[in-house]
Amino acid sequence: MTGRSEADRLKQESTLMRMVRRPEAGAFIVMIVVIVAITLASDFKAFNALGLKNNMAIIAQFGIIATGAALLMIAGEFDLSIGSMIGFAGMSMAMMLKWGLPFGLGEATPLSAFLITLAMTLTFGWIIGTIVVRSGLSSFIVTLAFLFFLRGLTEVCFRLINQSTQISGLPDFKETSWFADLFGGEVFGWFYDLWFLLGGNAVTRGSRAGEQLVTGFDARLLWWIIIAGLAYFILSRTQIGNWIFATGDNKEAARANGVPVNQVKIGLFMTTAFCATIFAACQVFDTNTADAAKGNLKELEAIAIAVVGGTLMTGGFGSVIGVVFGAVTFGLVANAVFYIPWIDGSFYRVFVGVVLLAAVFANERIRKRITGGI
Repeated sequence: MTGRSEADRLKQESTLMRMVRRPEAGAFIVMIVVIVAITLASDFKAFNALGLKNNMAIIAQFGIIATGAALLMIAGEFDLSIGSMIGFAGMSMAMMLKWGLPFGLGEATPLSAFLITLAMTLTFGWIIGTIVVRSGLSSFIVTLAFLFFLRGLTEVCFRLINQSTQISGLPDFKETSWFADLFGGEVFGWFYDLWFLLGGNAVTRGSRAGEQLVTGFDARLLWWIIIAGLAYFILSRTQIGNWIFATGDNKEAARANGVPVNQVKIGLFMTTAFCATIFAACQVFDTNTADAAKGNLKELEAIAIAVVGGTLMTGGFGSVIGVVFGAVTFGLVANAVFYIPWIDGSFYRVFVGVVLLAAVFANERIRKRITGGI
Protein backbone atom coordinates (compact mmCIF):
# COMPACT_ATOMS: atom_id res chain seq x y z
CA MET A 1 0.00 0.00 0.00
CA THR A 2 2.85 2.35 0.88
CA GLY A 3 4.57 1.67 -2.42
CA ARG A 4 1.36 2.29 -4.36
CA SER A 5 0.69 5.53 -2.47
CA GLU A 6 4.19 6.72 -3.16
CA ALA A 7 3.83 5.86 -6.84
CA ASP A 8 0.51 7.72 -7.01
CA ARG A 9 2.07 10.74 -5.31
CA LEU A 10 4.95 10.80 -7.76
CA LYS A 11 2.54 10.43 -10.67
CA GLN A 12 0.46 13.36 -9.39
CA GLU A 13 3.58 15.47 -8.95
CA SER A 14 4.69 14.58 -12.43
CA THR A 15 1.31 15.63 -13.86
CA LEU A 16 1.42 18.88 -11.89
CA MET A 17 4.93 19.64 -13.08
CA ARG A 18 3.90 19.02 -16.69
CA MET A 19 1.04 21.47 -16.27
CA VAL A 20 3.28 24.10 -14.66
CA ARG A 21 5.84 23.76 -17.44
CA ARG A 22 3.28 24.31 -20.16
CA PRO A 23 3.85 27.65 -21.92
CA GLU A 24 0.35 28.93 -21.17
CA ALA A 25 0.38 28.12 -17.42
CA GLY A 26 1.57 31.53 -16.26
CA ALA A 27 -0.73 33.38 -18.67
CA PHE A 28 -3.72 31.45 -17.34
CA ILE A 29 -2.96 32.39 -13.74
CA VAL A 30 -2.51 36.08 -14.62
CA MET A 31 -5.75 36.04 -16.63
CA ILE A 32 -7.76 34.61 -13.71
CA VAL A 33 -6.33 37.19 -11.31
CA VAL A 34 -7.17 40.04 -13.72
CA ILE A 35 -10.72 38.77 -14.36
CA VAL A 36 -11.45 38.53 -10.63
CA ALA A 37 -9.89 41.92 -9.86
CA ILE A 38 -11.73 43.78 -12.64
CA THR A 39 -15.01 42.05 -11.86
CA LEU A 40 -14.89 43.16 -8.24
CA ALA A 41 -13.45 46.64 -8.90
CA SER A 42 -16.09 47.41 -11.56
CA ASP A 43 -18.96 46.07 -9.45
CA PHE A 44 -19.58 43.47 -12.18
CA LYS A 45 -20.19 46.18 -14.82
CA ALA A 46 -17.28 44.95 -16.92
CA PHE A 47 -19.19 41.73 -17.56
CA ASN A 48 -22.73 42.91 -18.01
CA ALA A 49 -24.18 42.63 -21.52
CA LEU A 50 -22.66 45.81 -22.93
CA GLY A 51 -19.41 45.42 -21.00
CA LEU A 52 -18.89 41.91 -22.30
CA LYS A 53 -19.50 43.04 -25.89
CA ASN A 54 -17.01 45.92 -25.61
CA ASN A 55 -14.40 43.83 -23.84
CA MET A 56 -14.60 41.05 -26.41
CA ALA A 57 -14.16 43.59 -29.22
CA ILE A 58 -10.84 44.76 -27.74
CA ILE A 59 -9.73 41.24 -26.83
CA ALA A 60 -10.45 39.96 -30.34
CA GLN A 61 -8.43 42.81 -31.88
CA PHE A 62 -5.45 41.91 -29.74
CA GLY A 63 -5.94 38.20 -30.39
CA ILE A 64 -5.96 38.52 -34.19
CA ILE A 65 -2.57 40.22 -34.46
CA ALA A 66 -0.99 38.44 -31.48
CA THR A 67 -1.70 35.04 -33.02
CA GLY A 68 0.23 35.92 -36.17
CA ALA A 69 3.05 37.46 -34.14
CA ALA A 70 3.29 34.36 -31.91
CA LEU A 71 3.58 31.95 -34.86
CA LEU A 72 6.41 34.04 -36.27
CA MET A 73 8.15 34.26 -32.88
CA ILE A 74 7.95 30.47 -32.45
CA ALA A 75 9.88 30.29 -35.73
CA GLY A 76 12.51 32.61 -34.24
CA GLU A 77 11.63 35.93 -35.93
CA PHE A 78 9.91 39.23 -35.10
CA ASP A 79 7.69 41.58 -37.08
CA LEU A 80 7.69 45.21 -36.00
CA SER A 81 5.75 46.31 -39.09
CA ILE A 82 2.37 44.93 -37.92
CA GLY A 83 1.07 48.26 -36.65
CA SER A 84 2.12 50.15 -39.76
CA MET A 85 0.62 47.39 -41.90
CA ILE A 86 -2.71 47.94 -40.13
CA GLY A 87 -2.60 51.66 -40.92
CA PHE A 88 -1.60 51.01 -44.54
CA ALA A 89 -4.32 48.39 -45.07
CA GLY A 90 -7.03 50.57 -43.55
CA MET A 91 -5.95 53.55 -45.67
CA SER A 92 -5.89 51.45 -48.82
CA MET A 93 -9.40 50.09 -48.36
CA ALA A 94 -10.92 53.41 -47.27
CA MET A 95 -9.40 55.42 -50.14
CA MET A 96 -10.54 52.92 -52.74
CA LEU A 97 -14.03 52.94 -51.26
CA LYS A 98 -14.07 56.74 -51.37
CA TRP A 99 -12.18 57.53 -54.59
CA GLY A 100 -12.56 54.35 -56.62
CA LEU A 101 -10.20 51.65 -57.85
CA PRO A 102 -6.69 52.58 -59.01
CA PHE A 103 -5.94 53.35 -62.69
CA GLY A 104 -9.52 54.45 -63.27
CA LEU A 105 -10.91 50.91 -63.13
CA GLY A 106 -14.22 52.09 -61.72
CA GLU A 107 -16.04 52.15 -58.40
CA ALA A 108 -14.74 49.94 -55.62
CA THR A 109 -16.82 47.47 -53.67
CA PRO A 110 -15.92 46.22 -50.19
CA LEU A 111 -14.84 42.90 -51.72
CA SER A 112 -12.62 44.40 -54.43
CA ALA A 113 -11.08 46.94 -52.01
CA PHE A 114 -10.27 44.17 -49.56
CA LEU A 115 -8.80 41.79 -52.15
CA ILE A 116 -6.57 44.45 -53.72
CA THR A 117 -5.40 45.54 -50.27
CA LEU A 118 -4.74 41.95 -49.22
CA ALA A 119 -2.68 41.39 -52.38
CA MET A 120 -0.55 44.42 -51.50
CA THR A 121 -0.05 43.51 -47.84
CA LEU A 122 0.80 39.89 -48.66
CA THR A 123 3.32 41.20 -51.18
CA PHE A 124 4.89 43.36 -48.49
CA GLY A 125 4.97 40.35 -46.18
CA TRP A 126 6.67 38.30 -48.88
CA ILE A 127 9.22 41.07 -49.52
CA ILE A 128 10.03 41.38 -45.81
CA GLY A 129 10.42 37.62 -45.41
CA THR A 130 12.55 37.32 -48.53
CA ILE A 131 14.88 40.10 -47.39
CA VAL A 132 15.28 38.44 -43.98
CA VAL A 133 16.06 34.94 -45.28
CA ARG A 134 18.18 36.02 -48.26
CA SER A 135 20.25 38.70 -46.53
CA GLY A 136 20.65 37.04 -43.15
CA LEU A 137 19.83 40.36 -41.50
CA SER A 138 17.96 40.45 -38.21
CA SER A 139 14.19 40.51 -38.68
CA PHE A 140 14.13 43.16 -35.95
CA ILE A 141 16.06 45.59 -38.15
CA VAL A 142 14.31 44.70 -41.42
CA THR A 143 10.81 45.03 -39.99
CA LEU A 144 11.79 48.19 -38.10
CA ALA A 145 12.70 49.69 -41.47
CA PHE A 146 9.30 48.67 -42.87
CA LEU A 147 7.59 50.09 -39.79
CA PHE A 148 8.84 53.55 -40.81
CA PHE A 149 8.43 52.93 -44.55
CA LEU A 150 4.80 51.80 -44.39
CA ARG A 151 3.77 54.46 -41.89
CA GLY A 152 5.37 57.17 -44.02
CA LEU A 153 3.86 55.76 -47.22
CA THR A 154 0.42 55.73 -45.59
CA GLU A 155 0.65 59.36 -44.50
CA VAL A 156 2.03 60.53 -47.86
CA CYS A 157 -0.73 58.78 -49.82
CA PHE A 158 -3.41 60.13 -47.51
CA ARG A 159 -2.20 63.70 -48.00
CA LEU A 160 -1.68 63.42 -51.76
CA ILE A 161 -4.98 61.74 -52.58
CA ASN A 162 -7.26 62.72 -49.72
CA GLN A 163 -5.64 66.02 -48.57
CA SER A 164 -6.03 64.73 -45.02
CA THR A 165 -4.69 61.88 -42.88
CA GLN A 166 -8.24 60.84 -42.03
CA ILE A 167 -11.25 59.57 -43.94
CA SER A 168 -14.65 59.69 -42.30
CA GLY A 169 -18.25 59.55 -43.37
CA LEU A 170 -17.98 56.51 -45.61
CA PRO A 171 -21.33 54.85 -46.36
CA ASP A 172 -22.33 52.11 -43.97
CA PHE A 173 -21.46 49.27 -46.30
CA LYS A 174 -22.72 46.72 -43.76
CA GLU A 175 -26.28 47.59 -44.78
CA THR A 176 -25.76 46.84 -48.47
CA SER A 177 -22.82 44.40 -48.66
CA TRP A 178 -22.69 40.92 -47.20
CA PHE A 179 -18.91 41.07 -47.41
CA ALA A 180 -18.67 44.26 -45.34
CA ASP A 181 -21.03 42.70 -42.81
CA LEU A 182 -18.58 39.80 -42.40
CA PHE A 183 -16.07 42.26 -40.93
CA GLY A 184 -18.14 45.08 -39.47
CA GLY A 185 -21.37 43.38 -38.51
CA GLU A 186 -22.39 41.33 -35.51
CA VAL A 187 -22.15 37.61 -34.72
CA PHE A 188 -23.48 35.18 -32.12
CA GLY A 189 -26.70 37.12 -31.69
CA TRP A 190 -28.27 33.98 -30.23
CA PHE A 191 -26.12 34.46 -27.11
CA TYR A 192 -27.75 37.78 -26.24
CA ASP A 193 -31.17 36.58 -27.33
CA LEU A 194 -30.82 33.79 -24.77
CA TRP A 195 -29.44 36.21 -22.17
CA PHE A 196 -32.40 38.51 -22.72
CA LEU A 197 -34.89 35.68 -22.32
CA LEU A 198 -33.23 34.46 -19.12
CA GLY A 199 -32.87 37.89 -17.53
CA GLY A 200 -34.11 40.90 -19.44
CA ASN A 201 -32.80 43.54 -17.06
CA ALA A 202 -29.24 42.43 -17.77
CA VAL A 203 -29.48 43.73 -21.33
CA THR A 204 -31.74 46.75 -20.96
CA ARG A 205 -30.95 50.34 -20.12
CA GLY A 206 -32.85 53.52 -19.32
CA SER A 207 -36.60 53.91 -19.09
CA ARG A 208 -37.46 51.69 -22.05
CA ALA A 209 -37.75 48.55 -19.99
CA GLY A 210 -37.81 45.33 -21.93
CA GLU A 211 -35.87 46.59 -24.96
CA GLN A 212 -32.87 44.50 -25.96
CA LEU A 213 -30.09 46.99 -26.74
CA VAL A 214 -27.20 44.53 -27.18
CA THR A 215 -27.85 42.19 -30.08
CA GLY A 216 -24.50 40.49 -30.73
CA PHE A 217 -20.72 40.55 -30.58
CA ASP A 218 -18.56 42.41 -33.08
CA ALA A 219 -17.64 40.28 -36.11
CA ARG A 220 -13.94 40.51 -35.22
CA LEU A 221 -14.63 37.95 -32.47
CA LEU A 222 -15.52 35.35 -35.10
CA TRP A 223 -12.39 36.20 -37.10
CA TRP A 224 -10.25 35.76 -34.00
CA ILE A 225 -11.81 32.38 -33.29
CA ILE A 226 -11.17 31.27 -36.89
CA ILE A 227 -7.56 32.51 -36.94
CA ALA A 228 -6.72 31.12 -33.49
CA GLY A 229 -8.41 27.82 -34.29
CA LEU A 230 -6.49 27.40 -37.54
CA ALA A 231 -3.22 28.36 -35.84
CA TYR A 232 -3.81 25.83 -33.06
CA PHE A 233 -4.64 23.09 -35.55
CA ILE A 234 -1.57 23.85 -37.68
CA LEU A 235 0.81 23.92 -34.72
CA SER A 236 -0.50 20.80 -33.01
CA ARG A 237 -1.77 18.59 -35.83
CA THR A 238 0.22 19.22 -39.01
CA GLN A 239 3.71 18.84 -40.41
CA ILE A 240 3.85 22.58 -40.98
CA GLY A 241 3.50 23.03 -37.23
CA ASN A 242 6.46 20.74 -36.65
CA TRP A 243 8.42 22.76 -39.21
CA ILE A 244 7.61 26.01 -37.38
CA PHE A 245 8.83 24.66 -34.04
CA ALA A 246 11.91 23.07 -35.61
CA THR A 247 12.80 26.30 -37.44
CA GLY A 248 12.69 28.30 -34.22
CA ASP A 249 14.51 25.69 -32.17
CA ASN A 250 17.50 25.17 -34.47
CA LYS A 251 17.15 26.30 -38.07
CA GLU A 252 20.36 24.64 -39.26
CA ALA A 253 19.41 21.28 -37.80
CA ALA A 254 15.91 21.72 -39.23
CA ARG A 255 17.31 22.51 -42.68
CA ALA A 256 19.57 19.44 -42.48
CA ASN A 257 16.47 17.33 -41.80
CA GLY A 258 14.66 18.62 -44.86
CA VAL A 259 12.60 21.42 -43.32
CA PRO A 260 12.04 24.25 -45.86
CA VAL A 261 13.18 26.89 -43.36
CA ASN A 262 13.14 29.84 -45.75
CA GLN A 263 9.66 29.08 -47.05
CA VAL A 264 8.35 28.65 -43.50
CA LYS A 265 9.66 32.05 -42.44
CA ILE A 266 8.43 33.85 -45.55
CA GLY A 267 5.01 32.24 -45.13
CA LEU A 268 4.82 33.41 -41.52
CA PHE A 269 5.71 37.00 -42.43
CA MET A 270 2.86 36.84 -44.92
CA THR A 271 0.65 35.47 -42.13
CA THR A 272 1.31 38.49 -39.91
CA ALA A 273 0.47 40.73 -42.89
CA PHE A 274 -2.78 38.79 -43.37
CA CYS A 275 -3.70 39.21 -39.69
CA ALA A 276 -2.98 42.95 -39.90
CA THR A 277 -5.27 43.21 -42.93
CA ILE A 278 -8.10 41.40 -41.16
CA PHE A 279 -7.65 43.74 -38.19
CA ALA A 280 -7.83 46.79 -40.49
CA ALA A 281 -10.87 45.50 -42.40
CA CYS A 282 -12.78 45.00 -39.15
CA GLN A 283 -12.02 48.59 -38.13
CA VAL A 284 -12.89 50.16 -41.49
CA PHE A 285 -16.19 48.33 -42.01
CA ASP A 286 -17.22 48.73 -38.38
CA THR A 287 -16.57 52.48 -38.00
CA ASN A 288 -16.74 53.57 -41.69
CA THR A 289 -13.55 55.58 -41.09
CA ALA A 290 -9.79 55.29 -41.54
CA ASP A 291 -6.84 57.13 -40.03
CA ALA A 292 -3.14 57.12 -40.86
CA ALA A 293 -2.39 56.71 -37.15
CA LYS A 294 -4.35 53.46 -36.85
CA GLY A 295 -2.32 50.52 -35.57
CA ASN A 296 0.22 52.67 -33.76
CA LEU A 297 2.24 50.52 -31.31
CA LYS A 298 0.07 47.46 -32.03
CA GLU A 299 3.18 45.53 -33.07
CA LEU A 300 4.61 45.92 -29.56
CA GLU A 301 1.32 44.90 -27.94
CA ALA A 302 1.14 41.83 -30.17
CA ILE A 303 4.67 40.78 -29.22
CA ALA A 304 3.98 41.48 -25.53
CA ILE A 305 0.83 39.33 -25.61
CA ALA A 306 2.75 36.50 -27.28
CA VAL A 307 5.48 36.67 -24.63
CA VAL A 308 3.00 36.80 -21.75
CA GLY A 309 1.27 33.83 -23.38
CA GLY A 310 4.44 31.78 -23.02
CA THR A 311 6.16 32.26 -26.38
CA LEU A 312 9.94 32.29 -25.97
CA MET A 313 11.86 35.26 -27.37
CA THR A 314 14.45 32.79 -28.67
CA GLY A 315 11.91 30.76 -30.65
CA GLY A 316 11.01 27.07 -30.71
CA PHE A 317 8.45 27.22 -27.90
CA GLY A 318 4.98 28.70 -27.62
CA SER A 319 1.25 28.07 -27.48
CA VAL A 320 -1.81 29.51 -29.22
CA ILE A 321 -3.83 28.82 -26.07
CA GLY A 322 -1.38 30.96 -24.13
CA VAL A 323 -1.87 33.76 -26.65
CA VAL A 324 -5.64 33.51 -26.07
CA PHE A 325 -5.08 33.93 -22.32
CA GLY A 326 -2.71 36.83 -22.93
CA ALA A 327 -5.16 38.58 -25.26
CA VAL A 328 -7.96 38.27 -22.71
CA THR A 329 -5.72 39.72 -20.00
CA PHE A 330 -4.47 42.66 -22.06
CA GLY A 331 -7.92 43.42 -23.49
CA LEU A 332 -9.57 43.55 -20.07
CA VAL A 333 -6.90 45.82 -18.61
CA ALA A 334 -6.91 48.11 -21.66
CA ASN A 335 -10.68 48.53 -21.36
CA ALA A 336 -10.81 48.69 -17.55
CA VAL A 337 -10.68 52.50 -17.48
CA PHE A 338 -14.24 52.61 -18.88
CA TYR A 339 -15.63 50.58 -15.99
CA ILE A 340 -13.41 51.62 -13.09
CA PRO A 341 -13.42 55.44 -12.86
CA TRP A 342 -10.53 55.73 -10.42
CA ILE A 343 -8.10 53.94 -12.76
CA ASP A 344 -5.93 56.25 -14.87
CA GLY A 345 -5.67 55.25 -18.52
CA SER A 346 -1.87 55.18 -18.28
CA PHE A 347 -2.15 52.31 -15.79
CA TYR A 348 -2.47 50.01 -18.81
CA ARG A 349 1.10 50.78 -19.86
CA VAL A 350 2.33 50.23 -16.31
CA PHE A 351 0.61 46.85 -16.28
CA VAL A 352 2.08 45.88 -19.66
CA GLY A 353 5.59 46.75 -18.51
CA VAL A 354 5.36 44.85 -15.23
CA VAL A 355 3.67 41.75 -16.65
CA LEU A 356 5.95 41.64 -19.68
CA LEU A 357 9.09 41.77 -17.53
CA ALA A 358 7.75 39.06 -15.25
CA ALA A 359 6.83 36.91 -18.25
CA VAL A 360 10.32 37.24 -19.73
CA PHE A 361 11.88 35.99 -16.49
CA ALA A 362 9.39 33.13 -16.27
CA ASN A 363 9.92 32.14 -19.90
CA GLU A 364 13.68 32.22 -19.44
CA ARG A 365 13.39 29.77 -16.56
CA ILE A 366 11.26 27.51 -18.75
CA ARG A 367 13.84 27.73 -21.53
CA LYS A 368 16.66 26.69 -19.18
CA ARG A 369 14.65 23.73 -17.93
CA ILE A 370 13.98 22.59 -21.48
CA THR A 371 17.56 23.03 -22.66
CA GLY A 372 19.16 21.81 -19.45
CA GLY A 373 20.48 25.23 -18.49
CA ILE A 374 22.11 26.07 -21.82
